[in-house]
Amino acid sequence: MKIAIIGFGNMGQTYANSFMSSGFVGASDILVLNKMAVDEKYSFGIDAVNFFTEPNPKIFESDILILAVKPQDFKQLAVEIKPFLNPEHVVLSVMAGISIEAMQRELGVAKIVRSMPNIPTQIGEGMTVFCASNVVDRKELFIVQNLINTTGKSIYIEKEEMLNAATAVSGSGPAYVFYFMQAMIASAVTLGFSPSEAEFLVSQTFSGSVQLQNRSKLSNEDWIQRVASKGGTTEAALSVFNKELLQEIIREGIAAANTRAVALGL
Repeated sequence: MKIAIIGFGNMGQTYANSFMSSGFVGASDILVLNKMAVDEKYSFGIDAVNFFTEPNPKIFESDILILAVKPQDFKQLAVEIKPFLNPEHVVLSVMAGISIEAMQRELGVAKIVRSMPNIPTQIGEGMTVFCASNVVDRKELFIVQNLINTTGKSIYIEKEEMLNAATAVSGSGPAYVFYFMQAMIASAVTLGFSPSEAEFLVSQTFSGSVQLQNRSKLSNEDWIQRVASKGGTTEAALSVFNKELLQEIIREGIAAANTRAVALGL
């Protein structure tokens, strides 16, 4: 199996690194098309002869093409690569806002997988939601999911429009986590910790809490109750959060992100 990565920015490099690290694809079986020459230190062991700055028939001997360019660059890219494509190519897109229908129309191929990864894919801890056109068969979908899973975990969805919700929840989600962490760090500094102490305190609290939740069958509500003893410090904080309708604010924020995702996809 040969894989072509078209666009070698953060996501293109993430996929190359993940494929190589996992051993899922050999160095000689990954080809890269990027408009700028790629520095050797970012080659991840891929053969130098497999890097191209212009479309070349060799690139399109690949079974799977990964489109990792910016959405605004897609139409021009489609014009350049369409002559090299054939009906058997499977296209995996990580471009936000470009629909399966639009890709089929512009590229002239039917087998499209559209995905929404998030930024922790860069360290193999990502969450990717993906869907596919109905002509992608189960074997092809299985191969694509295995490729995606080298960057973390994934969920397959039937309805393409749910990618907007995925963008609002898991795509944008890391920023929400960092936002809450930053608020906690600022609070810790106010209470007397140094900035470095505060950051360490909050980072380890998040890391430990997530691991605890992942390793148990208890719900988040169960864990909240275990930490929040009656009349204690945690209950005092939670009462403020509830009074200020923090959960509702979070829901409103994610709803706004979903609305924006829908608008950008039009």
